[in-house]
This record gives sequence, C-alpha cells and structure tokens, in this order.
Amino acid sequence: MSETVRIVEVGPRDGLQNEKTPVSVADRIAFIEALIAAGLHTIEVGAFVSPKAIPQMIGSDQVLRGVSHHAGSEFHVLVPNEKGFEASQVAGAKVIAVFASASEGFSRANINCTVAESIERFKPVLARAKADGIKVRGYISCVLGCPYESEVNPQAVVDVARALWDLGCYEISLGDTIGVGTPMKARHLLRAVAGTVPMQSLAMHFHDTYGQALANLYAGMEEGCRVIDSAAGGLGGCPYAPGATGNVATEDVVYMLEGMGIAMGVDMAKLVAATNEVSRLIGRPPVSRVASALNAKRNR
Repeated sequence: MSETVRIVEVGPRDGLQNEKTPVSVADRIAFIEALIAAGLHTIEVGAFVSPKAIPQMIGSDQVLRGVSHHAGSEFHVLVPNEKGFEASQVAGAKVIAVFASASEGFSRANINCTVAESIERFKPVLARAKADGIKVRGYISCVLGCPYESEVNPQAVVDVARALWDLGCYEISLGDTIGVGTPMKARHLLRAVAGTVPMQSLAMHFHDTYGQALANLYAGMEEGCRVIDSAAGGLGGCPYAPGATGNVATEDVVYMLEGMGIAMGVDMAKLVAATNEVSRLIGRPPVSRVASALNAKRNR
C-alpha cells in the first residue's frame, strides 16, 4: 500500500457544524490556516446553507475569502441548492459539494424531501457548475446504516452514487454517518459501488461511534480506495443520530498511514496544536486517540 492517499480535511465544516459551540469566523480562518501549516491542503471550509438551520456556518463566505490566498490548497464548500450555489460563487468557490442520503427516512428528517427529490434539486446546480467550470463533489450519507431505518440496502447506495456520477460529480464520498459500519460491510459496499463509479473516484467518510472507523478505512484501502475524509480532533457528530460521535480523527488516520509506510507530509505536532486550539474553543477535549496520547506525553 505504498501509494499516495489523499486526505480531505472536513473539520472546519462537517466537524464544526455539528458542534454545539459556534466558532467565530476569525477563529475558523485561524483553524484552517493551522491545518494548512500542518500539511493538509484539501479542506472543506464552510457551507452556504440557511443560517437558521445551521448557525455554526454563518460567515462561510468570509471564511472562504479569508483563506483563498493559499494558491496551493483546494477549498470545498457545501451547497444545498441553487441559492447556495449562487452565494458560493459570489464568494469565489472553485469546488462545491452536494449531498444526498441513501436512506429515505434520513433524507426526510434531514432535508424534508425524498432521495429522488433531493437529486432533482441538484440537477440545476450541477448544470450551472459544469457551465462555469466548477468542480462538484458528491456526498452520500447513511451508506452503512441509518438512525431511522437501521439497515441500508447497498443497492440504494449504488443507485444514488450512479445518479451523482451521471450528473457530473468528479468524486463520490461514502458516509457512514452514524458510525455503525464494520470492515466486511465497508469492503462489500465499496466493491458494490465500484461497479458503477470507478474506485479512484470514491472516498471514504467514516464516523467512529463504535470505534470501527480505522478498521473500516483499512478494509476500504485493501479494496483500492485512496481518498479519506477525516476531521482534526474527531470533530463533529450527527444531530439526527443520538449518540453518534464525530468523524474519524485526522491525527489517527495519519498515524495509521505513516505506520504503514505511506508518507503523508503532515507535521503531527502542528496538527495536534491545531486540534488542541479548536478543542479549547468548543470547550471539550479532542476525541482523537493520538492527540490525547501526545498531549499526555507532552504534559508528563
């Protein structure tokens, strides 16, 4: 596995939007700057969504403008509809993300529409993005389980992935939103979806509720997947899934990969420092095992 693995750092958006304590625009910019300094260069920085629905993402336009001078980095923003797309373009977004669920129950609870209706909403966004030369990444939630429907049929994931791929998404991120997946299920899912979307265009977005995320990532890597979504400090959760913890921690992923001989070019000390600072801002310690271990070692 001595190949390149690309990490998509989602802490500033997917992580912070699911934390109860909001973080200011200035502090979010500082967090992203610290992540870049640590060696992470593909970062999801905000979401152009209703401030009433997700107040944690207020000021995403300012955040994007505040970091856009980093020419060597790629910044992603989430958009739910045409209005969000238009706002993202005013702010200068070059890469956007859209999201759909593999579960009808989750789709109705989260965005108040069916899966098919959510995809219909994306069609004009994808068409405009294509016309404007904007890259679009697709997220699929609840790929290995749902808080409302329990089991999710892999074919449902395949169908959504095919729809997003056919609409023009360059990459499809498979999200275990409530962190219930296990390695064999993750392996079988990736195998099924890769029958429709090329493996090199798939990403793994696994939460760590049951402590399975690293094992699931390893299983996915054995299948050939080489893109991993993670969040510094294990930020995040899922407001629609009681008890669901955050994303797999970037520190833990980097530690595992470098232990496998895959050079990530990440400065762990700087990454843990960024994690410690954002954890201080939200008022809770990092979920990351690596950050906890290194902090204890440093304070000994």
